[in-house]
Amino acid sequence: MDLFNSAHGKNISFVRPAYFIIGGFIGMAHVKFYFVFLFFVYVVSVLGNTIVMLVIYLDHNLRTPKYIAVFNLAFVDLFGNSALVPKILDTFLFNHHSISYNDCLTYMFFCYTCLSMQALNLVALAYDRLVAILFPLHYMVKVTHRFMLTMICSFWAFIIIAVLIAVGLITRLSFCNSVVINSYFCDHGQVYRLACNDYFPNDMVSYMYPVFIFWLPLAFILISYLYICGTLAKVATVQEGLKAFKTCIGHLSLVAIYFIPLLIVFTLMEKIHPNARIINLSLTSIFPPMLNPIIYVLQTQEIKESVKRLLKMDRKLQLKRIAIM
Repeated sequence: MDLFNSAHGKNISFVRPAYFIIGGFIGMAHVKFYFVFLFFVYVVSVLGNTIVMLVIYLDHNLRTPKYIAVFNLAFVDLFGNSALVPKILDTFLFNHHSISYNDCLTYMFFCYTCLSMQALNLVALAYDRLVAILFPLHYMVKVTHRFMLTMICSFWAFIIIAVLIAVGLITRLSFCNSVVINSYFCDHGQVYRLACNDYFPNDMVSYMYPVFIFWLPLAFILISYLYICGTLAKVATVQEGLKAFKTCIGHLSLVAIYFIPLLIVFTLMEKIHPNARIINLSLTSIFPPMLNPIIYVLQTQEIKESVKRLLKMDRKLQLKRIAIM
């Protein structure tokens, strides 16, 4: 706690603003149409992720370790978009640009927790595919329900602690100049750079955070697929290799959708206009949760078969009701 209150007891006056102002786009005409578009993306995301969660819950054949991770990904996507999008719409469609200090930090915590958890959830799915292809005979022993639940819970604990540290460090900052956040939400980097006292610890966290939440997960996923490709090339025929690799296409699609836009944003961050940065970051935050359930329904055979079974069961129930009537 001393880290968060390092100036307490010293002759330093803190200025904690009553509110921040979320600036958003600069001089961009017809910007409200963009936020209406985000609203429709959000609706599709909510419906898609809810359907995936319901299918996994209702179909006992999907009660496997892999689908614990898929269910968690759908939950994170639903929860993350619900934390982010309604507030964005309220801010920019209804011109409620001010947000109280405490609400801003809470908003920041939930947004970063969900966005970060998406990356670690993809790590869990990559591990599942790695073991399934490299050690198929030991898969049931190595990847159990208990193991997957422990991994997911550990990721949640790590993310929550990491984000709490990042958000907690902001409480030691004094804001005596501008309170306008040049972003579309309470963006961590944009908030702490408004401070007028030393924000070196916040700077260090902002550099370390992407390493543990972005680069290390991406490195693990890429190394996993290098091992998978190497193993398939050695022990399988072309046809068998393609059949095995086909089980990874859904996961690889999710990895591409999540990481490629972030790579572009990180690479071009300093070179692009602030409006372009906001569009890139907002689409990166909101689009993957919409596309993830669509990809899993289209690319994953088990999900497609499960949806067909549930639809057949529903039709049978309807025919029974009609017969009784």
